[in-house]
Order: sequence, then structure tokens, then C-alpha cells
Amino acid sequence: MHVFSTVIGVSLLMLAGQLQAAEAQPAVQAATEDKAEVLEQKAAEKVSLEAAPQATPLGKTEVQAVDPAGKAPMDDAITCLSRTIYWEAKGGASEDMEAVASVVLNRLGTEGFPDTVCEVVKQGSEKSPCQFSWWCDGRSDQVEEESRYTVAKEIARKALNQELPDSTHGALFFHDRSASLDWSKRYIKTKEIGSFIFYKPKNIAAR
Repeated sequence: MHVFSTVIGVSLLMLAGQLQAAEAQPAVQAATEDKAEVLEQKAAEKVSLEAAPQATPLGKTEVQAVDPAGKAPMDDAITCLSRTIYWEAKGGASEDMEAVASVVLNRLGTEGFPDTVCEVVKQGSEKSPCQFSWWCDGRSDQVEEESRYTVAKEIARKALNQELPDSTHGALFFHDRSASLDWSKRYIKTKEIGSFIFYKPKNIAAR
């Protein structure tokens, strides 16, 4: 009887711990999303984190806790950036994914582009063409490959923390190497990385 009671007690403790963890998860996600919002504001203002002590860098586990299944609504900086990295470059190497993240951050706060990551990603959805085709191609935006999404989220974390070197040299546009697009002739090619070719307007200095 004593053994049975002990087993029941342990089971109840485990269940209570699981319930507390489940209740805490939304709070952790909300706090992480708030932290990411501060970071994207500093990125839009082109302010380094060294000059912004109130902007606390995102931790690895914090970022992975946001949109863990890749099915959440696109309404926070981490999810919007991670999904864009995933859908634009999930089939490529890490350098491809990092370069896509740099383009999003380069656009953030730049003249002609919005001041939040989600608005940058969704720009053009109200009128054709979309800036990022995956966002309005009519297909499901839910993640299909968990391992690649985990990589995308870690790259998003580094980008929002301003820890990601900009290998694109300030690019604001890119396209797949296999494509030949007329609009690219109006811009300066800054870099070729993996599957992509990157560009910037002629009146913006290289970084």
C-alpha cells in the first residue's frame, strides 16, 4: 500500500510539473516576442545593441520556444523572419539562409520599406507582386521540415541580435541564380552566394 501511494504521489507531482510548464510556455513566448520587438526596433533605427542597453539579446532556447511547430500566425518578428528564411532558402546551405536574413534586416527601416520584420515580409501582398513570393503563392505556410526550421530560427536569432555578418554587402534584393529578371538591371550586383544573386540600388553605399 505504501509503494502504491508513493507511485501515485510521484505521478501527481509529475502531472503538476507538466501543467505548470504548459501554463508557463505562453508567458515565455510572449516575453520572448516582446524582446524581439525591441531588437527589431533597434535594427530599424540602425542602432547597435551596444548603444541600446535596454535591448537584451535573444537566447537560443527562447527563440526555439516561439512557434515551435511552425504553424503559428505570422504576427511577431521571430516567426516572420524564421519562416522567410525557411521558405526562401530551406533547400540551400546555411550561408544561403543567412544571406536571406540579411536582406530582410537590411530592408528594415530603409527608405521605401517598413519598420517591422512582418511588414517587410508581407510588403506587396496588398498589390502584386509580393516582395517575398512564398508569402502570397497560395500555398500553405506551415513548416514541413522541422530540422531546417530549427536552423532557420537560430539564424533569425543571430540576425535580430545583430550578430550575423552581412555577407550580401547591404543587398536589398535577390533572386535565384536560375532566374533572369529585368528588374535586376536597374541595380548593382553586390554578391553571389549559394543559390542566389544579391543587389542594391545604385544610390546606396556598400556596407
